[in-house]
Amino acid sequence: MLTFQEALDYLYARLPMYQRVGKIAYKKDLDNTIALLRGVGNPENHFKSIHIAGTNGKGTSAHALAAIFQLAGYKTGLYTSPHLIKFTERIKINGKEVSEAFVAEFVQRYQPLLDEVSPSFFECTVAMAFSYFAQEEVDIAIIETGLGGRLDSTNVIRPEVSLITNIGFDHTDLLGDTIEKIAYEKAGIIKTGIPVVIGIDMVDEAVTVMKSTAERVGAPLFHASERISTKHPNWPPYFANNVPGVKLVIDLMRKSGWQVSDEAVIKGLENFASLTELKGRYQRLQQQPEVIADVSHNPDGLRALISHVKALGHKQLHIVFGTVQDKDLKPVFAELPSNATYYWTQSHVPRRLPVQDLRQQAVVHGLKGDTFETVNDAKRAALAVAAPDDLIVITGSTFVVAELTDL
Repeated sequence: MLTFQEALDYLYARLPMYQRVGKIAYKKDLDNTIALLRGVGNPENHFKSIHIAGTNGKGTSAHALAAIFQLAGYKTGLYTSPHLIKFTERIKINGKEVSEAFVAEFVQRYQPLLDEVSPSFFECTVAMAFSYFAQEEVDIAIIETGLGGRLDSTNVIRPEVSLITNIGFDHTDLLGDTIEKIAYEKAGIIKTGIPVVIGIDMVDEAVTVMKSTAERVGAPLFHASERISTKHPNWPPYFANNVPGVKLVIDLMRKSGWQVSDEAVIKGLENFASLTELKGRYQRLQQQPEVIADVSHNPDGLRALISHVKALGHKQLHIVFGTVQDKDLKPVFAELPSNATYYWTQSHVPRRLPVQDLRQQAVVHGLKGDTFETVNDAKRAALAVAAPDDLIVITGSTFVVAELTDL
C-alpha cells in the first residue's frame, strides 16, 4: 500500500504541475480529463455543483459559498487550487481536508490508468476530488476553475449555477493578451440552460463577451448589482466586490429549492475563512507591527490590495515581494507604491523569478530594496526595522506566501 508521501512523490514526479513548471503543464483540450474521469466511473455525474471562474475573487467566492451551504446544513464539498501548505487543502468537505489515506488509495488504485493517460497534475487532482465528492455523497460541491474555463479540467460538470467573478490580465501567455480573449476563455463555463452570474466589477468589454456567449448557448445571464451588497468593516474591498455575486448565486439556488437561511448567508460571509480554513487571502499574521499575507499576484489583485492597505493609515508600508518568471511585470510594478520599503525575495519552485533578476527589473521601475533568499528571511528583516504602527505586507506570488513558516 502506498503511503501518502509516496503518492505525492508519484504525482509530482510523473505529472506536470502548472504552478511549479508553467505552461508546459497546460493541456489545450479536455481529452485527458474525459478519459481519466471515464476510467474512475464518471464521478462528476453523481453530485450537484456550483462552478466558479474569474481572474480575481474566484477563490474567496468559492470559500464563501462553501461556508454558507455548510451553515445551511448541507454536506458541502470544496475544490480549489493551488494549495499553500499541504496538498489536501485542495479538496475539502465541510471545511475538513480530504484524508491522506484517500489520496494514497486513489493513486494506488488508479496508477495504471494514470500511467496510460499521462494526465497533468491538475487533471489528476480534479478526478481525485470528483471521486471523493461522489464517494462521500456530498449535497453540493463548490468547484473553482484552475486556469481559464473553456478548457479547464473542471469544465466537465453540469452545475446548478455558474459564477464568473471578473476578468483581468493574468496568464496572458495561455489565455490571450486582450480582455476579450481572456473573457472568451472564462465564458467557456457558460452552459445551455444553466444560469450564470457575472460580478459587479467586470469591465464592459468582458460583459459584452459574457452576454454574447450566454445568448449563443441559451443560458440565462444575471449581472450582480451593488444594491444587494453587504458591507462589513473587516472586508477588504476586493472581497466586498465579490459579495453581490455570491448573494445572487444563493438567490438563484433558493429559487431552485435549496434551503439557505439569511442567517447562514450572513454568518457564512462573516466567517468563511475560519469555516473553510482559508489561508493566504488577506491573512493577518500578527499585530504591532501588523503583518498581512496575501496571494494577490496580478495587477488587478495588487491594485485592490494596495488601495486597501493604504487606507488603513499605517505610518510606513513595508512590502515583501516575490514572483514567477512567466509574467509581464511592468503592469505589476505599476501598482506598487514608490514610497514603500521593499524586501525582494523568491520562492523555491522551478517557476520562481530569481531574486536578483527581480531586483534588477524593479530598479528600472523606480522600486528599490534589498534581496533575501527566502520569504522568511525577508519577513525577519522587515520586522527588525518596522515600527509598531507600520504595516508589513507579504505578497506577489502564491508560492512566496506558501513558504512562510507561520501561516
